[in-house]
Amino acid sequence: MVPLSFAGHELMALPEGGLYWPARKALLVADLHFEKGSWFAARGQMLPPYDSIATLHAIEALAERTQARELWCLGDSFHDSEGCERLPGDARALLARLTARLDWRWITGNHDSLLIDPFGGTILEEAEVDGLVLRHEAEPRDPRPELSGHFHPKLRLRIRGRQVARRCFVASPTKLILPAFGALTGGLDAHHPEIARAVGRSAQALVALEDRLLRFPLAA
Repeated sequence: MVPLSFAGHELMALPEGGLYWPARKALLVADLHFEKGSWFAARGQMLPPYDSIATLHAIEALAERTQARELWCLGDSFHDSEGCERLPGDARALLARLTARLDWRWITGNHDSLLIDPFGGTILEEAEVDGLVLRHEAEPRDPRPELSGHFHPKLRLRIRGRQVARRCFVASPTKLILPAFGALTGGLDAHHPEIARAVGRSAQALVALEDRLLRFPLAA
């Protein structure tokens, strides 16, 4: 967990891909994609059915480690709006315990825009909290400082002849995109033109390690 200053706020970047906001005791995660495995299985592509419970255990561990009181999910928490109905019993029970223990907010995304009953918590399209806009997809025309998800950014580098990919944050002076937190999510290259369109061309990819934050200018 390493310090990350953004728009006058002191945040903490987590190697697992989450963000901790000490002033609010808030944990922020994006793109959980619960029940992605069962969605693909229903279409003939059999994937291990443990993605939801694995992601929930990871959230539980971070909430305990940070002693968070709030939990903000920045959209696409479910792979589709019917994902709640497919959630297995053990995952339902754990999610219900977490939403009862934390002030849990679901911001909807393009995958789960019709989310109705996610076993507790409050459903929002977006929110403005202490001067930061929390939404699913970055809005290039909005000048306000903003935290979002949607793009699943990953930094891809070639090191000693090998291709290496790490989930990363993408930051500009007013935009901060979180990586996907879900156990069964892919990633979009941080250099992709769609990410540049969302945050501008002076952005950096930030890779959080346990003891430091690595910065890579994307314009390069």
